[in-house]
Amino acid sequence: MPGSAAEDVDGYLAEIAEPDRLTVLVRLRELCRTELHGYQEVMAHGMPAYRRPGGEPEIAFAVEEHHISFHLRRPDVLEAFEGRLAGQDMGEGCLRFRRTESVDYALVRDLLRAAARRPGDVR
Repeated sequence: MPGSAAEDVDGYLAEIAEPDRLTVLVRLRELCRTELHGYQEVMAHGMPAYRRPGGEPEIAFAVEEHHISFHLRRPDVLEAFEGRLAGQDMGEGCLRFRRTESVDYALVRDLLRAAARRPGDVR
């Protein structure tokens, strides 16, 4: 469902028909809202995203055809977590969870905390 035309995250979530996927997205949203103090929740590139005021989106998530994606556009954080990310299904700055039960919420939480600690370059 990338490229949603939803105006806000509530609208995006309302478009999700699969209960298991919706549960994961709601949990990811809760983690973002809890860990990303001072960030703004926006829609960017058709998916829920989080940015510092006036900045570019640093974090996003989306439902794709075959997986749920968690985007982290901060190379400094990705490099710091290189060891923990080594066994994950990764794209360029994107964690892919192909099964809803495989989402590593502890890893996501730790990535969010690291991003929130200080500003960094967004790619």
